[in-house]
Amino acid sequence: MLTFEQKLEIIESFSELTRKDVSLKRVNFHYEDSIHDKKNVVYHLHPNGNGYVYAELILGYPIDDKGFVNIRDFTADELRSVIEKSIWSLSGKPKTEPKTIAASAIAAGPITEIWTNEEGHTLLLKPREDLWYVYAGDVLDMAFETREEAEEYLTEEGFALQQQA
Repeated sequence: MLTFEQKLEIIESFSELTRKDVSLKRVNFHYEDSIHDKKNVVYHLHPNGNGYVYAELILGYPIDDKGFVNIRDFTADELRSVIEKSIWSLSGKPKTEPKTIAASAIAAGPITEIWTNEEGHTLLLKPREDLWYVYAGDVLDMAFETREEAEEYLTEEGFALQQQA
């Protein structure tokens, strides 16, 4: 487990975040440019190493009823990744680079297929439980009962299979 100081160093490396000291020596970090009501990216980082990152708008993290994931046992890479995704989710900026989207989706869970169009936009086709989901980055675009329905949709929208994982 990373120490409080190690987590603080990682979090403070994100220049987009503003530090806000709160009670009991805890620290919050805000993303002031958020297009949502939420501005807290890091919530109640405590000297004992416990803390939370806002992850309600991203996939692949077990969140509490306020939309936060507990980062107590995160590695340095996991912490950087979830903070980056959290900032991105609050920014409202689309991610269109296939490599960036693919890396984000891989960190969020297993990918089945990466589909791109001529303009360089990327969609991800992922199986979960008994359905097939199409994602634009971390945002759900469509859900289908079969892979064939999903493939037909992607093809009609001008996307072609680029990579299987």
